[in-house]
Amino acid sequence: MEESDLDIAANRSARKYAPAELARRVLWGVGAVLFRWTPRLLYGARNALLRLFGAEVGQNVRIHPRATIYFPWNLKIGGWSSVGEDALIYNLGPITIGEQVTISQRAHLCAGTHDATDPAMPLRKPPIHVGNQAWVCADAFVGPGVTVEEGAVVGARAVAVNDVEAWTIVGGNPARRIKERRLRTS
Repeated sequence: MEESDLDIAANRSARKYAPAELARRVLWGVGAVLFRWTPRLLYGARNALLRLFGAEVGQNVRIHPRATIYFPWNLKIGGWSSVGEDALIYNLGPITIGEQVTISQRAHLCAGTHDATDPAMPLRKPPIHVGNQAWVCADAFVGPGVTVEEGAVVGARAVAVNDVEAWTIVGGNPARRIKERRLRTS
């Protein structure tokens, strides 16, 4: 093996999760099936199931049954927020979603990565934070360790690999500032 070769064997043999977390993952495998089978309008049932598995779920949260939440115990979502159809909440690390947040269909919040500079490529679990009143639009990607500040919008299919400032709209790959977000008054 050359000095520059990846050490896949070391990666695969590394202990990535404690035994208790592995047990929770097995149990959630069953819970996730129940989650997906609930009729769309039974938001309360899905929220209760997530809470049973350790999620902190605010009032009036609407999560689509086809959303994927990897580890409920690493999810905190504030009141009046929603997670759309086929959204992927890959929360190996903690993901915090504020109040009145929309995570649109097929959006991907990815709180897991690997250290590409280490030949063993160890798993990293940097947190993601989405502030109150933010919107992660359809097919958008929010990367590990990113904060989407209050009121910010990550546009459709945007790739946010850096923090997004409050009340701005970003788009593209990588996401760049498009303009300020201003709410109309009545």
